Amino acid sequence: MDVEKTQTAVNNTIDPAIMKMAWILLIGILAPLFDTTITNVAIDTLGHALHASVSTIQWVMTSYLIALGMVIPLSGWAVDHFGDKRMWMLSLLLFLIGSVLSSLSWNVGSLILFRAIQGLGGGLMMPIMQTIIVRAAGGNKLGKLMTIVGLPALLGPILGPVFGGIIINYLDWRWIFYVNIPICIVAFILAGWGLPQNTVSKAKQSIDIIGLFLFSPAIVLIIFGLTQVEVRHGFFNGAVLNPIIVGLIFIMFFSIYALRKKQAPIMDLRLFKSLPFSLSSILLFFSGLSSYGGMLLLPLYYQQVLGKSVLASGLLLIPQGVGMLLTRTLAGKLTDKIGPRFVVLAGILLTLIGTLPFAVVGPHPNSFLLAFSLIVRGAGLGGIMLPVMATSYQGLSKSQIPDASSMTRILQQIGGAFGASVLAVILQHHMTSDSLLARADAFNDTFMWTVGFTLFSLVFALFLPHKQTKAS
Repeated sequence: MDVEKTQTAVNNTIDPAIMKMAWILLIGILAPLFDTTITNVAIDTLGHALHASVSTIQWVMTSYLIALGMVIPLSGWAVDHFGDKRMWMLSLLLFLIGSVLSSLSWNVGSLILFRAIQGLGGGLMMPIMQTIIVRAAGGNKLGKLMTIVGLPALLGPILGPVFGGIIINYLDWRWIFYVNIPICIVAFILAGWGLPQNTVSKAKQSIDIIGLFLFSPAIVLIIFGLTQVEVRHGFFNGAVLNPIIVGLIFIMFFSIYALRKKQAPIMDLRLFKSLPFSLSSILLFFSGLSSYGGMLLLPLYYQQVLGKSVLASGLLLIPQGVGMLLTRTLAGKLTDKIGPRFVVLAGILLTLIGTLPFAVVGPHPNSFLLAFSLIVRGAGLGGIMLPVMATSYQGLSKSQIPDASSMTRILQQIGGAFGASVLAVILQHHMTSDSLLARADAFNDTFMWTVGFTLFSLVFALFLPHKQTKAS
């Protein structure tokens, strides 16, 4: 019996070398996640500081997303061709250079350009990190590992709005970018010291130029179109529809090309033959919609309905992050033990319960009710994202992991852009006047839409695996 217990304990323990690698990567990924949330909070401040209109300052976010969309499809090929450690350090260096230059910006045009450099680094970092971790783990204990890999995604929504509020209230806007510099320097030094030597594929593939010129513009056009929804006040505008339609046409041609190509295309669409990967991809799209949509709606709700400052709104959102932290370890363990289906279903139900009060409360809600609801909502989101990320790698070979990491990142990004755009339009449509009651009603209706989107994801969660499996 003692031997069995000892063996079980060994099986449940993650290799210390992998843990060390995960923590080194985690420090680096904090930079783009904090940067995104802080910049979102501070976008109005940047507009005033640089004397730019709303439509112009929006390009500070859009240029970052476009660069990110361009480079994500390259990450899988780059890791196999140049090695994961080398590409991780390059992505950190690009983000560091972009942050330093952004802090030195002299007008809005220079900031837009330098944010694009940041986007190149940020777009590479997340898929490369996932690839390194999953390959090192060999598909074992992915639930537990994702609790570490996913930690920055939980800390970003907790600390980002708070840091953004402090910068807006007490510091110069350039501190938005100063905060990235020490993180990137420390992460670069740790990566050079602690990450294993580059793993380079022996059978190096030449870059798929045709696939790249079909797929990358498609992602860029779709993300760009979605970012224009709020600026153009709806989907039915040429500036929104034209890039999205052209992007979808590019996707169609890429799909035909990639499925006929004998050698590996820039993005392997045969990944979708795996049912766990396909279901996880859909759920990652919806989880991006829920999390990014919430990042848009919740701060606005506290500011426009409850009259809170930017800093106070950030502090009031901390309970959601606390809820995420409460369930992340349990969600990882249960995913490894019983499979993802029931863990994700429970997470979706908790997200629904935590969001519903925001859809029904009036203009003078109970503060304790909202705080408790955010804890529940955060617990639900934490119970969805990590198991779904772990499931996306089930049944895949080692060679497929880089493409899987890139594809899951793309779907999260598009889901986030779609969610933020749709919810912004719904909110604008229901904002019939500037009275407190009208604002409260508009937010109630918009939150109810998020409840509907979350309910829809239940259908796909029902088909997730219900027992423990692992990657090949």
